[in-house]
Amino acid sequence: MKKRIFRLLLIIGMLSGLLAALPIAASAATYGDLTYSVSNGEVTITDCNQSASGSIEIPSTLDGYPVTSIGEYAFYRCESLTSTTIPDSVTSIGEYAFSYCTSLTSITIPDSVTSIGGAAFYHCESLTSITIPDSVTSIGGSAFSSCTSLTSITIPDSVTSIGYGTFYHCESLTSITVDIDNDVFASQDGVLFNKNKTYLIQYPTGNSRIEYTILDSVTSIGEYAFSYCTSLTSITIPDSVTSIGKYAFSYCTSLTSITIPDSVTSIGR
Repeated sequence: MKKRIFRLLLIIGMLSGLLAALPIAASAATYGDLTYSVSNGEVTITDCNQSASGSIEIPSTLDGYPVTSIGEYAFYRCESLTSTTIPDSVTSIGEYAFSYCTSLTSITIPDSVTSIGGAAFYHCESLTSITIPDSVTSIGGSAFSSCTSLTSITIPDSVTSIGYGTFYHCESLTSITVDIDNDVFASQDGVLFNKNKTYLIQYPTGNSRIEYTILDSVTSIGEYAFSYCTSLTSITIPDSVTSIGKYAFSYCTSLTSITIPDSVTSIGR
């Protein structure tokens, strides 16, 4: 009898240990126009009422827990949202988080944020400026694609990863600046390169230059690098270039001629 009781207690103890090790299940709740979930003592903003308008201030805590992330598609198509403030408890902004917020003119990203997901601000047509804090280490692909009112942007020294097409079709973007202390990226004449300037990442779409000569140090032209650069009539590619990425010159509607040197061995679609 004692052995059975001991075994039963042992089994109960093992099950208790396993349950304690499991992650706390997420629970959903609402706060004004916001929907959020709580998991492992942290809050993620998961949704927003698409009819929400004007300015929304995201709280730093909900239910006594810190708000640490803006989830994927959280503010997707909140077309009447004009501004929002993200608290300094948030560390990540998910993919498509503010995509198609077409009336969004300003947003404050705190120094706590370390990652901005792909297409996070895709098609935010009214966004004229945005400050990327020097806590951010990664910016996902197409993060600011089709932000047609964005005029300039500065990449801080903390950023080590930038996805493809991050500034694709930003019609008003005249210059991309990179902090001189950044170890991975660099800029020259408003054009974004890797640090050694062997890889041309992005030419600012809204720049009014009609002619551009690619640096002799460049060996590769990135995907979407000159896409929608409608002012350019002439681009000179040096003999150093060996590869041209897909859609590199798509929608360059004023480009009348281009000479591809013998050094190029691959051209993307």
